[in-house]
Amino acid sequence: MRLPLQIYGSPSLRRRARQVPEVDREVRKLASDMLDTMHLEKGIGLAAEQVGADIALCVVEIPPEYDRDPSGRRLNPGLRMPLILVNPRISCPSTQSAVAEEGCLSFPGIYVPIRRTAEVKVQYLSLENEERDILCRGLLARAIQHEVDHLNGVLIIDRIPVLRRLLLLPRLLQLKRIASQERSA
Repeated sequence: MRLPLQIYGSPSLRRRARQVPEVDREVRKLASDMLDTMHLEKGIGLAAEQVGADIALCVVEIPPEYDRDPSGRRLNPGLRMPLILVNPRISCPSTQSAVAEEGCLSFPGIYVPIRRTAEVKVQYLSLENEERDILCRGLLARAIQHEVDHLNGVLIIDRIPVLRRLLLLPRLLQLKRIASQERSA
């Protein structure tokens, strides 16, 4: 089921997510609906805050063709997509980082260069209530960092220089007006 996306200006995007004590039927249903929404919106990741829920849950799915290094080898072999991460925690970020353009379903039409670490370890709770940890590289590492930012109330515009943010101001104000109208409707 498609869920309504929260766009920039929605208060839910600035809330810190609540930890999930145990994965239950409601959490599984939300995860399923979030995957449907992400696919319909043509995204590669979605955090619960982006659909108005305040729990620590995100979904990520990197297409296989984007999970390769320049020589064609898989960057994250053995990981099956989509990933559904409950209470994700990032640790052991690599010292290597890269700048790449990022978009966000909550910022339609906006793409900004953001520096992120190239590799992260992620601990999370699975839908089966099992603690897991995985090592992620490349676009998958970037996408998970982006979604965990959402769970902490951090947005892509918080990660760019002030001058770049000022250049985006007209579009950001337009998104805020749209979000305000949707809340009052």
